[in-house]
Amino acid sequence: MAVKRGNMVRAVREKLENSLEAQASDSRFPSYLFETKGEVVDIKGDYALVKFGKVPTPNIWLRLDQLEEFK
Repeated sequence: MAVKRGNMVRAVREKLENSLEAQASDSRFPSYLFETKGEVVDIKGDYALVKFGKVPTPNIWLRLDQLEEFK
C-alpha cells in the first residue's frame, strides 16, 4: 500500500515492537495504535505523522513500513 496524506491506517504490531524505535524508547505501546484507525496527517521521507482521534492522544511519527490500511 502506498501511504499518502488522508489515508486511514493502523500500526502493524510485529513491525513496531521489533523496531529500532521500540528499542530506543518505552516498548509498551498503547493498544489504540493497533486497534483503532488513525489518519495520516503528514509524510516526511520514510515517516508518516499519524493522528488517532478516538481519545485525546498525541500525534505519532511512524515509519511507512510499520503502517497498514485500516479495514
